[in-house]
Amino acid sequence: MTLTYLPYDPDWVASIRDGGPDAYGQPAERSISDGTGNPCRHCLTDIPKGAEMLICAARPFPDPQPYAETGPIFLCADCLPYTGDGLPPVLASRKECLLKAYGADNRIIYGTGQITPTAEIEEYAGALLSDPKVAYVDARSATNNCFTLRIIRTL
Repeated sequence: MTLTYLPYDPDWVASIRDGGPDAYGQPAERSISDGTGNPCRHCLTDIPKGAEMLICAARPFPDPQPYAETGPIFLCADCLPYTGDGLPPVLASRKECLLKAYGADNRIIYGTGQITPTAEIEEYAGALLSDPKVAYVDARSATNNCFTLRIIRTL
């Protein structure tokens, strides 16, 4: 099994960059990165100090429902989606993250949520994804619970 790290949907990101509505129906706020703690959910790197960025509400689930968490995310004002292999910089540069497994119904699989040290992310995500009930794993900030990226299995 190979783990694939998915950036936020490129079509949604393009819409946000063009002034489209976020998960709360608002246009993104424009700001300048201070260079600390501004991970882009599209290129999966930290937004450099002085670079223009967008702040918006995101719901990385297809439909509203009780488990479809919505929260703030950062996006570079202009970047390409992550296409790399292995642990993306946005995770590799952190001490830890929160990993949670979800089923095909987009609901949390109870008991899977775990603050995971960076060195153990691939092992824990792989163990979760080896369970056929698990459709994907979301990585979130260990300190703020903001959505970072989605992990899926590929063969």
